[in-house]
Amino acid sequence: MGLLKNKIAFILLSIFFVLSGCETKQLFEQSTIYPNHNWPSKQATKYQFNVTDTAATYKIFFVIRHHNAYHYKNIWLDLIIKSPTNAITKQVLNLNLADDAKGWLGTGMDDIYDQRIPMTASPIRLNKGINEISVQHTMREDPLDNILSTGIRVEKVKP
Repeated sequence: MGLLKNKIAFILLSIFFVLSGCETKQLFEQSTIYPNHNWPSKQATKYQFNVTDTAATYKIFFVIRHHNAYHYKNIWLDLIIKSPTNAITKQVLNLNLADDAKGWLGTGMDDIYDQRIPMTASPIRLNKGINEISVQHTMREDPLDNILSTGIRVEKVKP
């Protein structure tokens, strides 16, 4: 009986270590909620986070929660990254939210979909200190309807 308990304990510990080893290290995630479910184009959402590890690389994701009634398969964004040294990097992004074969690409429940979409083609290095990311939509529809929330997620890439 004691041998069986040891085997079960070993198996449970092994599963715990395997699952915790697969976890991505999140540095930061924050979202802005739109109570009326629309995002005005003039509303740039800004997020600040502190970077301490400059040897690491980071993935930046756009986080969006939208209704099934969102009118488009994509979203156009202006991304601005401001480093602690006030260096500014600007990008125009066209992010796919759906395709003809699969429909919405995120996870959904009822008529609400959540998505995390990479905003950088590959992991990037960030400067030590307070970094700021600003995101603003540039879609023709203004305000952009059926958007519940948007934000960013910054993850440290494992070596």
